[in-house]
Amino acid sequence: MFRAKALPSSRLVAVIFVLLGLAVAAVALLTPKPEAATPRSATGLSSSVESAQVERLRDKLPGAADETSALIVFNRADGAALDAAQQAGIRERATALGVRVPVQVSEERTVALAILTLPAGDDDQTSKQVDKLRGDLEDLPSGVQAAVTGPAAFTTDLVRVFDGADTNLIMVTAIVVAILLLITYRSPGLVLVPLVVVGLTEQTTTGLSEQVLARLGLPGGGQVSGIASVLVFGAATDYALLLIARYREQLRRNDDALVALQTAVRRVAEPILASGGTVIGALALLLLASTETLQGIAVSCIIGIAFAMISGLVVLPSALALFGRRIFWPFVPRVGDRASEGKLWGRLGTAVLKRPALVLVASLIVLSGLAIGGLGARTGLAQNEQFRVEPEAVKGAKVLAQAFPAGSTDPVVIVGPAAAADEIARVARSVDGVAQVNPDRKSDDIVSYNVVLSSEPGSAKSFDSVRGLRSALDVVDGGSVLVGGGPAETLDVDKADQRDRLLIIPLILLLVGAVLVAVLRSVLAPVLLLLTVIASFFASFGASWLLFDHLLGFPALDGSVFLLSFLFLVALGVDYNIFLTTRAREEAATAGTRDGMLTALRVTGGVITSAGLLLAAVFAVLGVLPLITLTQVGVIVCVGVLLDTLLVRTVVVPALAFLLGDRFWWPGRAARSAA
Repeated sequence: MFRAKALPSSRLVAVIFVLLGLAVAAVALLTPKPEAATPRSATGLSSSVESAQVERLRDKLPGAADETSALIVFNRADGAALDAAQQAGIRERATALGVRVPVQVSEERTVALAILTLPAGDDDQTSKQVDKLRGDLEDLPSGVQAAVTGPAAFTTDLVRVFDGADTNLIMVTAIVVAILLLITYRSPGLVLVPLVVVGLTEQTTTGLSEQVLARLGLPGGGQVSGIASVLVFGAATDYALLLIARYREQLRRNDDALVALQTAVRRVAEPILASGGTVIGALALLLLASTETLQGIAVSCIIGIAFAMISGLVVLPSALALFGRRIFWPFVPRVGDRASEGKLWGRLGTAVLKRPALVLVASLIVLSGLAIGGLGARTGLAQNEQFRVEPEAVKGAKVLAQAFPAGSTDPVVIVGPAAAADEIARVARSVDGVAQVNPDRKSDDIVSYNVVLSSEPGSAKSFDSVRGLRSALDVVDGGSVLVGGGPAETLDVDKADQRDRLLIIPLILLLVGAVLVAVLRSVLAPVLLLLTVIASFFASFGASWLLFDHLLGFPALDGSVFLLSFLFLVALGVDYNIFLTTRAREEAATAGTRDGMLTALRVTGGVITSAGLLLAAVFAVLGVLPLITLTQVGVIVCVGVLLDTLLVRTVVVPALAFLLGDRFWWPGRAARSAA
């Protein structure tokens, strides 16, 4: 009688939770999108950084805050010199477009440059102006082609490459998740229900994140939402896989599906909460980063992981409760059925148990060999190297660099006292790598110069020139002269990235170590697990750099890639170790460490491997987005998760446990030894 009364009541609660989840998702999706926050500087760095100070001071000069510029590059399609008629036609077209300064023609007459002043606005307004300008350039003299480049054009192309990218990312990710769920469970119900829950979780995260970021004054954008979406899809699906595997296991032991589900939720609650808490804690440390982009990623991903945990422990169990055993159709588990999915992992564990030392040494040799591949990694993408597919701004910049100084597309800006104007210009011209020093704007107190470098903006040589300018100008007027502009901003971001790595990475390791100690109630096991995750990261970093350098042809790594990939790999990599070792400790209490680890490997091997393969595939989907930075983060995390799933968690960690026995849990110990 009790069961008859309890069953409808439990399903009613499940319906209520499902409806509440749908209501939260609806509110997040239907709430009007807030106005995006204004970045504190062009780079998102603090206003105290030198390049940000230059930006602020220059905006005070007459007209500077109200104007931006686009560079129109003309050349012949065949690369030959422009004849007199073509040059005259280019000047006529430039005048019609509103160009007020004379068109510059290179010495070889192969390239002509027109600089058009545009009204300043936000990114959308700038993009519309540049799009209109490009449309107006279709009527050109015969044989002449044109490209719009410069800061306004790069901003436009960066905005345009994300047009529709979020939709493509979500669609590809959903397809990947659906395929892997179907392969794992071969059940339409276990594809549709988790996919709907995970999809609503991602959409709720996106909607709420926009609201929170706007209120915190942090800008969002395609890079922030892309990484957050992928992380939520991966984490929420991983939690779903863990829950469903435990649920299926309990259904073989209990004839009451609701009781089996309740038991499964209780058993997975600790590892899911520990896993999600670890990721949230690591992401919270990212709030210490110098740039607003990284801070925005942290906020969005924290919201996403919190919702992923709620969906895994509340919404998905409620949805599963509505269907009972039928959700597993056509492979419905019955009481007394023997588990078949753990045989492969049981045999693997037995093989490792026979020679754990040899297996461990061989695995470490493989990881070390892969890690060596990262020793020659280069960091720092130039302005023209940010995109996987060259947009018009990059093509125009390359044409311009063939005939004019390479730094023409994005000059350095010098701001200083008007009284020292002549000395500023003289000192700037004496610095190596400076091609031109052109007067920009002037007020009674302040003067600014545009300094064109001979090297490409964002390159190592441009950084040397910026450092040279700052060092030389420090002696002018008591150090009141400041150097900013695009190349200086990139240099300041690079320095900020180095500072962030030195500060945040050790804190992440301390946090993850503390979580492992708390979950495993041990000291030695957390230290060993942390070392395995670090080894996995450096191996994936080395393997990925070999892929970037020799196969994909990427010139360098973006400065933020190391920190982001480290954070995601360490935090997510520890997840699988938590799933494995918490189950091993549970089993070790009655069977001893060695048998406990064998059992844990057998019963969790399938689900953790499925979760790892799915997470790796989801991060690989970041390659759908057109920025090299996101592709690099996706590939490194993908390779790292595969290494962690297929080698570290399945071989290295069990080998360590088999070698150490109950000492693995030092200073605690299992109830009895299997030795």
